[in-house]
Amino acid sequence: MTDPTQLTAVGLVEAFRAGTLDPVEAIEETLARTESWEPRINAFYRLEPEHARASAEASAARWRAGEPLSVIDGVPLTLKENVATQGTPLPGGSASGEDNPPAAEDGPVAALMERAGAVRFGKTTMPDLGMLSSGVSSLHGITRSPWNQAWTVGGSSAGASAAAAAQLGPLHSGSDIGGSVRLPASWLGLVGLKPTYGLVPVDSAYMGRTIGPLTRTVADTALFMAIATGADPRDHTQVPVELDWMSIVHGASTEPRGLRVAWHVDAGWGLPVDPEVADTVRAVVAMLSDAGAEVEEISPFATEPMMDGLDLFLRARSLADMEHMDPAKRAKVLPFVMEWAEGARGVDGIQVLDGYQAVLDLRRTTVASTLPYDVVVSPVSPGAAFPAEWPMPSNAPATSLHHIGFTAPYNFSDQPAVTVNAGFTADGRPIGVQLATRRFEDVALLRLAAWLEQARPETADPVWPS
Repeated sequence: MTDPTQLTAVGLVEAFRAGTLDPVEAIEETLARTESWEPRINAFYRLEPEHARASAEASAARWRAGEPLSVIDGVPLTLKENVATQGTPLPGGSASGEDNPPAAEDGPVAALMERAGAVRFGKTTMPDLGMLSSGVSSLHGITRSPWNQAWTVGGSSAGASAAAAAQLGPLHSGSDIGGSVRLPASWLGLVGLKPTYGLVPVDSAYMGRTIGPLTRTVADTALFMAIATGADPRDHTQVPVELDWMSIVHGASTEPRGLRVAWHVDAGWGLPVDPEVADTVRAVVAMLSDAGAEVEEISPFATEPMMDGLDLFLRARSLADMEHMDPAKRAKVLPFVMEWAEGARGVDGIQVLDGYQAVLDLRRTTVASTLPYDVVVSPVSPGAAFPAEWPMPSNAPATSLHHIGFTAPYNFSDQPAVTVNAGFTADGRPIGVQLATRRFEDVALLRLAAWLEQARPETADPVWPS
């Protein structure tokens, strides 16, 4: 029998349909592999084997009857810790929330996945309050990369990315408000999509916040999105746009010929870009050009005042959240996060509104600068994975967000952006490249990502840790 953990979600569904594998076998192998990997990578906030086995049994019966609930019925799934599931607390990755009460009901994505028959087997870790690009948490300890446990997994979708790279199931939900899906995906060789804002229902909705998948393939990303974009009235910002996700699952891709492609390797702000990262992006641009795309290098559109304003606004938002905590709980927040948020202490309302105006300027400029192009190609992050113990790439609260100059603009412009692995550093760390496009053109974006996934050289194709 083929090892189910080596199959994609698309491959698992094909096997279920053919009767060569059933969901019970798939989840048992996934749980066994998780038991082996978890002590090394610390990807899970909570494992749910009983729930998973019951879900798998029910799914297997449906497949035997030829009545699957959906295109992901029986597929193993994890959800990020901050996606509510009934009966499980939402501590926000922080010891300050370890006594939080259980969630009263499933959140939108959890409910959509449950109704579709996905087999949820665990909730994955995140760092304190989702405000770190690493797996460092005052509640969970450190989540580590399956590629090398000395390396970070990124964040805040830390456990989701670790589980995906270790092949602990094929579908993993993350969330992204500044790069929290794409950064870990880049640093672990995964596909990570931040969809157009409003496509996937979120509870509670907040400016820039999206839920998106971390998977090993573009087709699996599309499969996840086919379910995750279902309607849920709890998200008052959801936009009812129907997109043909399944065309990608069925093999559709877009040839670059005739596409207008912009590219840049300067974010206009923040940490300098590592030469290996810049060279990887240039190599992808050359591939697109050779395939007939019209490529044009553009100047950075995120300016220092815009990004500094975003940093101040997010600090003030986090500080306000912490000020509403009981002092005993606040004392348990990771000191690095607390020090970063304290940077907004003493800032008055006018300064915070100035920061918010800078975010609006970033939104307007990002849309205007990218609108003429079919896709914009850039790094995801200035560098590859850093030490697992570091909370952030700069390892300094004062420059905490200086690595999100390529990712954050698309959160606040509401545009979709995806990362696909495109190479490795000399010491073997994955390097993702970011592709971004206009709002609601997510499927077109994934079709081009599928082309890149097939066209990239074999040396850029991840060979997953065993």
